[in-house]
Order: sequence, then structure tokens, then C-alpha cells
Amino acid sequence: MIVRIWHGRTRRERADEYAAFLTLRAIPDYRGTAGNLEVVILRRDEADVSHFRTVTRWESEHAIRAFAGSEVLKAKYYAEDKDFLLEFEPAVEHYVVVARASED
Repeated sequence: MIVRIWHGRTRRERADEYAAFLTLRAIPDYRGTAGNLEVVILRRDEADVSHFRTVTRWESEHAIRAFAGSEVLKAKYYAEDKDFLLEFEPAVEHYVVVARASED
């Protein structure tokens, strides 16, 4: 199992709107990809900026390729992101899950 983590920043006054966009657009895109196991979107507000981290769990690198394309460490963006994000970080992080405990 692989965890994929993306980070983005938006102006705090747009953070609620961006969170809604992620819920309506990004989550269905992730969940609609075979091999996606989970999506969690995190938000941390600072004075004038909000940070978002999207944490997804995948069955395999093959499943990530179906979502992100052949460059699996390249960040995937939506056309609407240009209306919200302060910059476009080029890469995501991947971690292999070595242990897990859950109430699920």
C-alpha cells in the first residue's frame, strides 16, 4: 500500500471555497480511480494563508499511474486550481505503508 501526499496553499479568505471545491471535484476524481482506498483532506490556517494536504491511500503504484499518469511523483492539478492556489508545487510525496491500525 502506498500513501500519496500533496501540499498546496491558498489565501485564507478563499480557503472555505477551496475546501468545497476539493470536496466536490477532487475527492470524486480520486475515489473514481480503481485502486484508491481512501482520501483525507487536511487544512491548517495561518494568519493570511491556509495550507491543504491531500493524503490518499492506494493499492499499488499501478493504481496511482491510472490517476496521475506515468510520472507518479508529479503533482496533478485541476484547471480550477489556478483560481485558488498561490503556487503549484511540482511534486508529491509517496510513502510505503509499513504498519497500520484502524477502527475500520
